[in-house]
Amino acid sequence: MSGIVLFGGGGQIGTAIRDASAAEVVSPLHSDFDIVTGDIEVLFARARPDVVINCAAFHNVDRCESDPSSAFATNAIAVDRLARACAQREIRFVTISTDYVFSGTAERPYRESDRPEPRTAYGASKVAGEFLALRHGPSVTIVRTSGVFGTTGNSSKGYTLVERVLGQAERGEPTRMVDDVTFSPTYAPHLARAILDLINRDASGIHHVTNTGSCTWYEYVRRAFDKAGHRDAELVHASYASLGNPTQRPMYSPLENTTFQALGIDPLPSWDEALDAFLVARSARLASRG
Repeated sequence: MSGIVLFGGGGQIGTAIRDASAAEVVSPLHSDFDIVTGDIEVLFARARPDVVINCAAFHNVDRCESDPSSAFATNAIAVDRLARACAQREIRFVTISTDYVFSGTAERPYRESDRPEPRTAYGASKVAGEFLALRHGPSVTIVRTSGVFGTTGNSSKGYTLVERVLGQAERGEPTRMVDDVTFSPTYAPHLARAILDLINRDASGIHHVTNTGSCTWYEYVRRAFDKAGHRDAELVHASYASLGNPTQRPMYSPLENTTFQALGIDPLPSWDEALDAFLVARSARLASRG
């Protein structure tokens, strides 16, 4: 790779890709280039990328339910126009998708070959984006991931859940966490390195990329508290139904990777090891602030 255009570079994944990439990365701000309406011809003529990575998304799940047209405009139609523009120029196109493409009713982790059955407008818009992108040929790579966390913060959401709950524990505040939703946590720097590995191998099609293993959100936070030295922090069990959330998330959505071995890519570390890496990076960030 000699050049990457990266959309959504201010988020967890985009920031990690910029940190991990040895190639030159051009990452326009949303205010400078909107993937729904921006002039792709002008951008590509200026940047001349070998690879385009799309981390931009309409990902507020509840807002997607109330405004599905905006969700589909960003997560499907814009993805299609980017994939088409890349195919016309023989540029590899990578776009990030989600475990929300599945219903969450399986009894084993979802594989790349499993049929999507989204239960939300967000999930449906991301499935539509996958199908629309894949029709543009073998230069398209879909990366499905889940529960991304890191230390850099997100331009629209702020810090991720684990960062927020650690702050609550440090302030002595109780934390309530669901114990009936199971997923695959994913550390953004590990995900970024895997995405770059896929690009370097010209890997096409759909790939599940998460840290190995799965847990409930309660187990995830409990482990983070224990590792961070907050074993006495108050963590209260809760059911998803008790939260009164208007949107039904997938209750079981771990993702299984079945493609890396054939590509010669090592699987990502376990989510437990990922928490260790996160806590080391968090400690360094806090120390740098004095």
